[in-house]
Amino acid sequence: MFLKNEKYLLLILVIVFYFFTFKAYSSSEDKEGVLNYLSSLSDFSASFLQSDGENLSEGVVYIGKKRVRAEYFLPTKILIILAEDKAMYYDYVLEEDEFFNPKNTNAWFFYDIFRNPYFFEDGKIEVKNNELILEKKGIDNEEKNFVIRVLFEKKPLVLRGIEVIINDDILKLSIYNHSYNKVFDNNFFKLINPNFLN
Repeated sequence: MFLKNEKYLLLILVIVFYFFTFKAYSSSEDKEGVLNYLSSLSDFSASFLQSDGENLSEGVVYIGKKRVRAEYFLPTKILIILAEDKAMYYDYVLEEDEFFNPKNTNAWFFYDIFRNPYFFEDGKIEVKNNELILEKKGIDNEEKNFVIRVLFEKKPLVLRGIEVIINDDILKLSIYNHSYNKVFDNNFFKLINPNFLN
């Protein structure tokens, strides 16, 4: 009787160990897959809808080898170009530009998500049905708490959205119209007022 119970206990332990090992392996494999996908997004563009709970904006994000460019069309035409430690904001209506360090604004996450391969190394991955959610929590340069979630369709692996919470401010981006292997003009990602390029 004792041997029989011991065999059942051993069998249960093996099943539990196998289940948790498989789940951990699957999660790390999913995380590695989405990190590789984000790192591979170069010469890429996609349309986005952005909501902060009150306002809705529409635009296109372009991912280059070293920089990120976001063009907002609605409600106001604005251009933002981000490098690791410098950025430019241009308002087409006012014809005004501003140069700034993105790490001192809420725009820093755009660069880190797409061009900083180490940003999500300590993040976690969650699987829900056919959706993968990559999440990172932390404190930014201005001592604000943040949570960033990047949402992917699992099969095929496709970027679908970004959610950013900084203190109590929430920003959601829905991403669609993906375009891979784009060819960009040499000046496309330059931190220069666009009027000077014409």
